Amino acid sequence: LIDLPTAGILEKGFVGITMDLMPAGVVIPKIEVGVMDGFSFGISYGGSNIIGSGKVDMYKLPAINVRVRVLDESIALPAFTLGFDSQGKGFYNKDLNRYQIKSPGFFVAASKNFEFLGYLSLHGVLNYSLERDDADNDLNLGVGFEKTLGGRFSLVGEYDFAVNDNTGKALGDGKGFMNFGVRWSVGDGLTLGLNLRDVLNNKKISTAAADRGIFIDYVKGIF
Repeated sequence: LIDLPTAGILEKGFVGITMDLMPAGVVIPKIEVGVMDGFSFGISYGGSNIIGSGKVDMYKLPAINVRVRVLDESIALPAFTLGFDSQGKGFYNKDLNRYQIKSPGFFVAASKNFEFLGYLSLHGVLNYSLERDDADNDLNLGVGFEKTLGGRFSLVGEYDFAVNDNTGKALGDGKGFMNFGVRWSVGDGLTLGLNLRDVLNNKKISTAAADRGIFIDYVKGIF
């Protein structure tokens, strides 16, 4: 989806390279590898003001992404994946030791696909972020969907309840993060996308109702 993890996992022998481009010059590249059946590993690193002028503010540390598929999808049941993802989004607040949009941390995600005028995918996630210096360390949850529009386009949407970012010194305002995006499968493993983040204007320091961003994804089998 956009910021929430899903039960999707790279197949063995495939490598995925993604790039998130966000406001304030934020750039977050990630590389992920399908190490074996049902297991993938990735690493990402980025910062703010990379695009633009003035001083570049890199994130404190690289982030890791580990996923393990514990149950494959069947006719009756969704797929389930356990994972850990330490990559947040937006600027990094050094005083609170957290990203503007918290990283998922430890998570369990479920995904189910349906045939409906093409394909419809429904997703749910329960996560626990390790970014807790803001005195809000609740368990969090989110839901999302993806709907194909013809053979090359799809619409994605998600709602992060952000219950771990609404009290104490939290940067969220209690409305949660509602995000939407459009994906275009160009071909040969390349996907381009446009994102609208925070449609409900949940970020306390933001006056804009939505942040526009660009998403690039390239997947290729190499072994």
